[in-house]
Amino acid sequence: MSKIKIMCTSTGCIEYAPERYHSLWIEIIRIHVLFNGKEYREGLDLDPVAFYQELETIEDPKNHLPSTAMPDTEEITGAFEKAIGEGFDEAIILTLSSALGGTFNKIRLLAEGYRERIKIHVIDTKTTCFGEGFLAIKAAEFAKAGMDSEQILKEIAWMMRRQVFIGVDGKLDYLIYNGRLKGGKAFMGKMLSICPVVHFNPEGEIVALESVRTPRKALARTCEIIREKIGDRSPEDYLLWHVYTGPSLLETLKEIEEKQGLHTNHEDVIMSPVSGCHNGPWLAGYGLAFLRRADEPLSAADTLPDS
Repeated sequence: MSKIKIMCTSTGCIEYAPERYHSLWIEIIRIHVLFNGKEYREGLDLDPVAFYQELETIEDPKNHLPSTAMPDTEEITGAFEKAIGEGFDEAIILTLSSALGGTFNKIRLLAEGYRERIKIHVIDTKTTCFGEGFLAIKAAEFAKAGMDSEQILKEIAWMMRRQVFIGVDGKLDYLIYNGRLKGGKAFMGKMLSICPVVHFNPEGEIVALESVRTPRKALARTCEIIREKIGDRSPEDYLLWHVYTGPSLLETLKEIEEKQGLHTNHEDVIMSPVSGCHNGPWLAGYGLAFLRRADEPLSAADTLPDS
């Protein structure tokens, strides 16, 4: 039986998630954040709470924007070498969406040079934050249970086709500063207090699903959408958690969901600073992962591209 190592990019927020997941020994490949003249390795020397607090209070944020950088080549190949040294025959690496940067392609290209030494599957999760990390967690649980890589990849493909990330940017400032909202849309958006409800489309791009007047109405609509997605599914067959950057909008979201009768069943997980630096400190929303039931068979659609 093949021995399989699971890896994940730091944007998967595994290190910000409950400690019970740490015992799965998922290898983290760290993306870097550049901010205020310093370079940080996400999850290692950058505290997300302090980071978002600083973004919220920094003077002249337009000229002090954080930026990100892909993992160093040596960090990636070092993870490969470590897996080989520990006796693993295969590795499954789950990365943030390729639409959000070049990390997926860099890891995939470097993996090509190792094909004679270890079989590496590089998966573009088409998402980020704990949705990405939870896919890695499930892969690690499957591997621990003795599942082979072919079956693991099918299970992950099933989950990816149903995964949901949805949130509200309470202020448009960082979307405008980062060039994701431009020109007339930016001007009208700020003037009319429009808050986009954002989500990941099937291509892994984070785009506006709807535009709603005022943050509170946008959060209420987000709750409605999540309730529609869940339908009559039992809570034991999905996980729902809060995604957030700063705390202010999160508290409002919790107040609204209580009135709507919506309940999360997993701890809150703060948003990855690598992802959050583009949205700013005023985002709140949900991650939703469906768990396959015995009466839900895998199909031909549950396959991933060759990596």
